[in-house]
Formats: sequence, structure tokens, C-alpha cells
Amino acid sequence: MSIKFPKISIYDKYILKQVAGATIGAVLLFTIVWIAPEILLNTVRDALDGKYDFNTALVLLLCELPKILDKAIPVGLLLGTLFTFDKLSKDSEMTIFRAIGMSFQRIVAPVVVFALLFASICFVLENRGTPYAESRLRAIRGDVIHAQYIYTQKDKSGHPLLAIVISRAIGRNMENVTVLDFSNKIYQDVHQLTNIYVAKKGYADDDVWHLQDVSTYQISNDGIYVEIDHKDKLDILDKESAQNAFILMNYSALKERDISNPRLRKYLKLLKHEKLDEEYNYMLNKYLQRFLSPLVGVLLAILGCLLGFSKPREQRVVGFTIGIGCVFVYYITLPFFDMLAEKGILSPYLTAIIPAAAFMFAIYIFYKLKDL
Repeated sequence: MSIKFPKISIYDKYILKQVAGATIGAVLLFTIVWIAPEILLNTVRDALDGKYDFNTALVLLLCELPKILDKAIPVGLLLGTLFTFDKLSKDSEMTIFRAIGMSFQRIVAPVVVFALLFASICFVLENRGTPYAESRLRAIRGDVIHAQYIYTQKDKSGHPLLAIVISRAIGRNMENVTVLDFSNKIYQDVHQLTNIYVAKKGYADDDVWHLQDVSTYQISNDGIYVEIDHKDKLDILDKESAQNAFILMNYSALKERDISNPRLRKYLKLLKHEKLDEEYNYMLNKYLQRFLSPLVGVLLAILGCLLGFSKPREQRVVGFTIGIGCVFVYYITLPFFDMLAEKGILSPYLTAIIPAAAFMFAIYIFYKLKDL
């Protein structure tokens, strides 16, 4: 059975051409404004100082683009569609389209298809482009990830067995590691410390962590040092705990945008297994946002179409002001929703979907107000 695709009409080609030109122009303008003030200046200065050659400086600028484009594309879709439909309205072309019986849904159909294409690009950038670009940037600049982390090993009931404080870690090498060893006995609903180990160096192996040059402090039930000793070596953590602690320590030094979707899913499973609720809620919210942000881009394109519908003498500044205001509110409230998810005030599923739901509601309101 052959699949028949809808035929692309002259109208579709015309609208796609107009929207594509305006959207690409808006994305480029947004990118230039974002990259020019600091990133471009610093890169050019480093190139002139001989720190980088021309090719390396160009690669640096290209690697800065993915994290900018995933913000610029939704804004470009809004401004591109708004400008296009405002122009069509002012030139009375929209009146002609409506007069020949074209519905609003048919008018915006090619815009939705175009927006879906750009939204897919945005999703790929967030999933693969930005993490790869960030790793390339660190490699070119010679940045070394320094981790500081506190790992707590707990029993099945949730009581702590070990608390490991890593002051500095680069890869698997650690410095200034403090280990708090808790007793199995509970005193007044808290675990009593039995030993404190302070190691100058350590190495995080796959099945065990090796500590070197270790000072040990044995502590009595009264919290007093009973004995102070020294050990050349000390092994801590079992195989599963050693692997989990190392992964958590490494990811603690990364930002969400540095992690691809497959790795982020594994990280979420580990956070849930270790019962790190705040970090789990925050990362789950950011993970869900990656799938909903392309939808937001499509909704912004539709909203731009609605705001562009205007009467011939209606001031275009009204639509642009509302559009810019919507984008501003969207991006400025994202950290607020991140916090609500992290603290467990709202479910990450709610905090991730609320912005998209708000744009759907705005589209419905403007659709009714425009009487389309």
C-alpha cells in the first residue's frame, strides 16, 4: 500500500519562504547579540595574544553555538512568524486568504510543519550537540574538572554507615579525603561515630576506593578521641558503592547541559537508587524539559501567528510587545520551576509541563480574542 503525502500548494511554499526567511534572520540576530559582547571579544583577544590559532578560535566559536541556538530557535520561531503574519495582515494578504475560505488551521499548517522541523533541531542540539560542544570546549581550553563531593553510604533502613568528604578530585585521583565511620548502634536516634579517617590521597577504583597516608581517630561513645593512629593504606566501599560514589562524584561537577539523554537517564536511576531526592527531582525536571522545550517552540510559532493577525491600521508594536513579554516570562520563570521541583514543592512532571500548558492557554485566549 503506497503512502500519499499531502500536496504542497503554492500557498504553502509562499508562507514557508516568508516564515523561513524571517525566522532564520531572527535566530541569527539573537545569536549575534548573545555571542558578540563577551564570547567573541574573549576569543578574538586570545587569538591575537597567540593563545589560539585562527582555526582553533573558529572551532571555539562554533562550539559556543549549540547552547545558544537551543534558546535562539524558540525565540526566532516566535519573532519570525509574528513578523511574517503581521506583514501579511498589513498588506491585506491575510484578508484575501480568509476571503477565499481558508481557515486559521489551514493558514498556519505550513508554519506548524516548519516549526516541527526547527523544534527537532533544537531537541538534537540539547541531547547531543551541547554536551559534545561543551566537552570540546573543555578539551581545547585545557579545563580540568575539579569535583568536591560528600558521599554517604547507608544501610537498607537508611541509616548512615560511612560519610566520605572529598575535598578535591580530578578523575579518579582524590586529595584530602575524610571518612566518618558510624557505629551500628543508635543513640538518641542518631548514629555514634566510631572512627574518623583522614587521608591525604586516594584513588577511586572500580571495585574499591584506596586511601593513602591515613590518620585514624578512634572515638569513644562520649565523643572523645581514644586513640590516634596512622595507616599507610586503607580500602573503603564495596564494588557497587565504589562505582556509584565515583559516578555521583563525577556528575556533581557537571551541569545538566553537559549530559546527553542516555547518560542522564542512567544518572536519574542512580540518584533514585541512592535516594538523593533533591538532585533527582531537579534532574528529572531538566530531563523532561528537554522533551517539552521543542513543543514550546512549536507553540511559540503558533502564538506568533496569532499575534501577527491584526487589522490594517492596528499598531504592530502591541503584538511584538506581547510576544517578547511571553518569551521573557518563560525564560525568567524556568529557574523558579526548577527550584519548586528540586525542593519537592511540586512534582517534576508538573513543573516541566506548566510552561507548555501556559502557552496552550495563551493560544486559546488569543484565538478567541482575535475571533478567528
